[in-house]
Amino acid sequence: MSRFNNLELGGESEEQSAAQPLVKDEAYYQQEAQTAFEAGDFEQALRSHAKVLEYNPQNAAAWTGQVKMLIELGEFREAKLWADKALETFPHEPELLAAKGVALARIGDIKDALAFSDAAVEERGDTPYVWLARGDVLLAAKRRQAAFCMEQAVARAHNWLVRWQASRIYYYYSKFSLALQMAQQALALDAGRSVIWMQLGYCQSALGLTALANESFEQVRQLNPHNREVTAALLESTRLGLARRFSRFWRRVLRR
Repeated sequence: MSRFNNLELGGESEEQSAAQPLVKDEAYYQQEAQTAFEAGDFEQALRSHAKVLEYNPQNAAAWTGQVKMLIELGEFREAKLWADKALETFPHEPELLAAKGVALARIGDIKDALAFSDAAVEERGDTPYVWLARGDVLLAAKRRQAAFCMEQAVARAHNWLVRWQASRIYYYYSKFSLALQMAQQALALDAGRSVIWMQLGYCQSALGLTALANESFEQVRQLNPHNREVTAALLESTRLGLARRFSRFWRRVLRR
C-alpha cells in the first residue's frame, strides 16, 4: 500500500493505550503535528496532519502540512500528487501553491515550479513559508534572487523555526556556508533545541569542521538521549574528518 493511500486512511497513529484526560480532536492533532515538526519527526507530523483531516477534511493547513512533510521526507513526487489532490479543494491557498512549487523544483520541473511559486505570491502569499518556498525554487533554478527570498522569510518571523528551515533548504542545495549561518542564527534564538544542534553539526561536518561538528552532535545527545540519528552522524563526521586529514597528508607528501 502506498504512502498516498495511508494518508487518505489517516494511518494508525499509535493511539496510546493509557487513558488520557486530553480530548483528541482536530485542535489536539494540529498541535501534535506542529510539535512533531519542530522536533524533526516528520513521519509523526505527517500522521498527525492526516488525523486532523479525519476530523475536518476542510482544514487547508493540514492538507498543506502533509505536502510540506512529504517534501521534508524527500518524497517529492508523492508531495506533488498530494498537492494536486488538495488544490482541487483549495486552488487559491498560497502556502499549498508554494509547497507544490517546491515539490516540482525538487523533481526538476523548474518551469512549472516557478509558475506555482509566482501563483503563491499573486494570491497575496506573504508568509515566511511562501518566501522560503520561493527561495527553494529559485535555488533549484540557480537564480541569484534566492538569497533575497530567504532574507524576506526570516524578516517576517523572529523565531528559530524559520531560520532552521532556511538552513535545511540551503543544505539541500549544498550551500553549506549559508546553511551554517542560518543554523547559527536559529541557535542564537533557542539553544535548547536538539534539532538546531543537529542541523548545525551537519553544516559543520559538510564544511570540514569536524571537531565542532562532533561537539554539536554531542550536544544533541545531551538534549535528546533517544535521538537515533546522532550516532550515525557522529560516525560519519569522524570518518569524513579522518579522510580529509589523510588526503591533506598525502598532498603534503606529493609536494615534496
